[in-house]
Amino acid sequence: MNHPHPGTAVITGASTGIGALYAERLAARGYDLVVVARNGERLHALAERLRSSTGREVRAVTADLTKEADLAAVETLLRGDGTITMLVNNAGVGATAPLLDSDIVKMQHMIALNIVALTRLTYAAAPGFAARGQGTFINIASVVAIAPEILNGVYGATKAYVLALSHSLRHELAHRGVRVQAVLPGATATDFWKVAGTPVEHLPQEIVMRADAMVDAALAGLDAGEFVTIPALEDGAKYDAYEAARLAMHAELSTTVPASRYGITLAAA
Repeated sequence: MNHPHPGTAVITGASTGIGALYAERLAARGYDLVVVARNGERLHALAERLRSSTGREVRAVTADLTKEADLAAVETLLRGDGTITMLVNNAGVGATAPLLDSDIVKMQHMIALNIVALTRLTYAAAPGFAARGQGTFINIASVVAIAPEILNGVYGATKAYVLALSHSLRHELAHRGVRVQAVLPGATATDFWKVAGTPVEHLPQEIVMRADAMVDAALAGLDAGEFVTIPALEDGAKYDAYEAARLAMHAELSTTVPASRYGITLAAA
């Protein structure tokens, strides 16, 4: 039986680590690829290897998504290529130092990549996905999106943004045939940690997941229809309860008078 071609997946931060593994797994699932990263040498080597091993079309786009011209070029590709059915927003950088020890310029760079670039690429892809009635966003966030105390607060805030944006995308676009998955990995064995300031070898090894296991779990979550996938969370009902508690507050978040627990007595109008 011939299966329909799933289309083209665009993967940012694809030259190594999680992004490269997504490229391998998605090519094996039949996707053609556009792989995007700063390191052109490693990116083109990956593209050539995947073309040879899978027979898929793999385009390599060397781009620094914190640079306006490079970001705009990828936006143009996302808007103009009607074969694109998936965007994996994986490019990102982290930090482990506490606020008082952090370089604000590096924090601003992190915001530019983790938030600004991700948002612009999402906005570039979303109209086409909605118009065609199909498309998938896989947004790589982090467990610090719901546990910001664990690492650098600005990093946690950028990943909370990714989760919040994913909620909004799902709310607005699900009825247009667009799928959204937010992936919240814990510590994963990649070079991310060295760049962030704490090599992975310095972490307690009992909390570190292999990168291939993380990506395979994330894709299993996608196949299962999960919106939020936390690869390490054994009892998924715990996140379901967390989300149910959040939603249960909606009706009480904005009212005409303060909650009675504050003991505020209002004068007659």
